[in-house]
Amino acid sequence: MIIINENAKFQEFRYDREESFEKEIIVKSKCLFGDKAIYIDAKRRIESKALGSAIPDGFLFDLSEKDNPEFYIVEVELASHDFYKHIFPQITKFFAFFRNTQNQSDLVEKIFSIINNDPELKREFKKHIGELEIYKFIKDLVDGSQNILLILDGEKVELPEIMDTYSDTWGKMVKVLKLRKFTCGDKSIFTLDPDFESIEYAYAEPIQEAEEAGPIEYSEEFHLETANKEIKETWYKLKEELLKLYPSLIFNPTKYYISIKLGKSRSYFHIRKSRIRLTVMLPEIEIKKGITKHAIVRLSESAQKFWGGPSCDIIIENSRDLSEIITALKPIFDRPINDK
Repeated sequence: MIIINENAKFQEFRYDREESFEKEIIVKSKCLFGDKAIYIDAKRRIESKALGSAIPDGFLFDLSEKDNPEFYIVEVELASHDFYKHIFPQITKFFAFFRNTQNQSDLVEKIFSIINNDPELKREFKKHIGELEIYKFIKDLVDGSQNILLILDGEKVELPEIMDTYSDTWGKMVKVLKLRKFTCGDKSIFTLDPDFESIEYAYAEPIQEAEEAGPIEYSEEFHLETANKEIKETWYKLKEELLKLYPSLIFNPTKYYISIKLGKSRSYFHIRKSRIRLTVMLPEIEIKKGITKHAIVRLSESAQKFWGGPSCDIIIENSRDLSEIITALKPIFDRPINDK
């Protein structure tokens, strides 16, 4: 593959060392992840073994959504590396880490120490989180947001099958970015697939495909498996209240979300460990009229395009004030079944 730009041919560049690829990501982290993301080079900052038995390449704090920040353990790999001998076991160690409370506590201490001893990094965090205490912010985020970001410099044909086979780990927790470099003399062009801004939705089934997929292969239990007790109780309570008002609702679990169908899918639930992210098919300005006790997240244009029109997310963290969630959903479910 080549890229032609202004009569110049850019040939794909192949990294011969993983360290060179890692440095590229560190230097370009703001461009790759956004100016509201903070990337910490873990290998340079952590001296001894971490996360049980492995040191990741980095930690990424995505703070683009104030009320819904995300934390990622970052693993950078060359596509030339053997998948089953190198990439698979490395990622598997991180799954084990997220299940170990002591390892998580140790990681929070290490990250806090790094930030506290780096005035510039500390200022950057305070710029985004304001008066929140840094240690508590990190602890809550690591506990509630458990993602692994795998960055490759090319395709790995094994990934689709692995993510389908190990749907409860690879399918849920691993997000994949492909960063490729093309050069012509001293000039470079990079391609990023998908855009990090859309990483949450990049591997979800298209809406049309999900609705016509046939027999359901996933269950509610699959989505609730990693949720804490409060979130599970919140889910069942919300579902119960919705069914009282709309007995014909169908709760349809797919690989990436649970959709609510009344003739067609009307909203989508993404259940995490300590919160539920509810995508509603209404403009943000309309949702804000009735939602005052829950955070509302503005979706990017690409995310709204993915969901098929004006939409936004509501963050649900407990069972309090569910009545306003139900009120917000009523205009969607009260539409005629054939209404788009």
